[in-house]
Amino acid sequence: MTERLYLALDQGGHASRAILFDAHGNAVAQSYAPVATVRPAADRVEHDPEQICESLRAAIEDAGHDLSVAHEVIAAGLATQRSSIVCWDRVSGAALSPVISWQDRRNAAFVVGLGARAAEIHARTGLVLSPHYGASKLRWCLDNLPAVADAARGGRLALGPLSSFLLFRLLDEHPLLVDPANASRTQLYQPASRNWSPELLELFGIPVACLPEPVGTRHEFGHLTVRKQSVPLRICTGDQSTVPFAFGPARLDCAYVNIGTGAFIQCPLSQPVIAAPLLTSVIWSDARRVVYVLEGTINGAGSALEWFNGTEGLDAQRMLAALTPDTDSELRPPLFLNGVSGLGSPFWVPDFKPRFVGNGSAQERLVALLESILFLVRVNLDEMQHAGTKLERVVVTGGLAASDWLCQRLADLLSLPVQRYEELEATARGLGFLVAEQPAEWRLAAKARLFAPGTDSGLLERFFAWLKEMKRAVSASSTIA
Repeated sequence: MTERLYLALDQGGHASRAILFDAHGNAVAQSYAPVATVRPAADRVEHDPEQICESLRAAIEDAGHDLSVAHEVIAAGLATQRSSIVCWDRVSGAALSPVISWQDRRNAAFVVGLGARAAEIHARTGLVLSPHYGASKLRWCLDNLPAVADAARGGRLALGPLSSFLLFRLLDEHPLLVDPANASRTQLYQPASRNWSPELLELFGIPVACLPEPVGTRHEFGHLTVRKQSVPLRICTGDQSTVPFAFGPARLDCAYVNIGTGAFIQCPLSQPVIAAPLLTSVIWSDARRVVYVLEGTINGAGSALEWFNGTEGLDAQRMLAALTPDTDSELRPPLFLNGVSGLGSPFWVPDFKPRFVGNGSAQERLVALLESILFLVRVNLDEMQHAGTKLERVVVTGGLAASDWLCQRLADLLSLPVQRYEELEATARGLGFLVAEQPAEWRLAAKARLFAPGTDSGLLERFFAWLKEMKRAVSASSTIA
């Protein structure tokens, strides 16, 4: 009997991964190919578009290498970094710009000049005005890269999210299409209409003829070659947008917290809710339904541990692994105002300097840093509940979720049960579920542990002290600006 498999392509900042799932959510084969990150200046982060294309091709070939004739790859899906953009020639397919990463802030000065339109931009797009999103980067390419300007004059220019470039290059049909999750992060797309905003195209000076056509998350995008066979690619979306689907259908009573380099907090919605200072995105759309999320962003999670390693000269991951409830009760940590990689939601201060308030040992400073991640999760979830979400539990994924200490502290802080599945990498798994057409048996393959909330008066006291200090520091930053 032939076993039907589903290919998930997960293109991230460090590697491209190809995972083949069966209909129960079991990974049958997988491979990855590394991707280099280039930082030509303090505010610039890039990838080589040709290397990304080749890394995906290599991962696809390696993942399918050992499959037997009893396996058949039925369909594929692609998830990419949101907010990363690229420009290319729609005739030759050649890249005309680097992949400018979501982390890149090279056109921040242009964005500052649009400050008076920030409320309008948020109302239309569900995004705060920020150089991290795609529009200002696309504008920079048009203004500063001669090859891009020449292609625009010659009617050959295509530009948009990384996902659209990869669809064009990997699929036999060379489509010029974009899914709603990646389109949302351009800051040119309206989730309510699921189309480009004429007003914002004019504001940023982006020609609509150069942009890909918006379609649904599920769409017949085209075909790619897997083991010399033509396989339809039917799902395209953003990396974080698959997380709520990793262990079954997205639940409206759950918050999904993915803690990796950064941390992303998502609450699914059946209708769009625009609620400053949070983000609103589309994570799924097809002919029958649309799923939205309220989203919060924490820039300093795993990256904050790297910052700690650099400033303290210590191994934060090893120290985290050694933390237990017993040792924690003996600690008196200071507070940490977490501005690593910029302060995200709900405060939105891009140049916020990270700092400790108070003194402590190296271990106590690490605990303060870890607690700051949890505190930022809480303030984002508080905002979401103020906007009307009703939560029964939190599902946590990502590398830092491996810590029992972290999960239990999060449950205590939120007064909500925290559920952690055995499989921490949620992007590819959620993508596989969507490609497989959301089978009911998918969740049966997932084992979970539940962390019940307890009472920790010391943690709550530090949270409220931290919140007071954070608001004071943010206010001071706004005054200086």
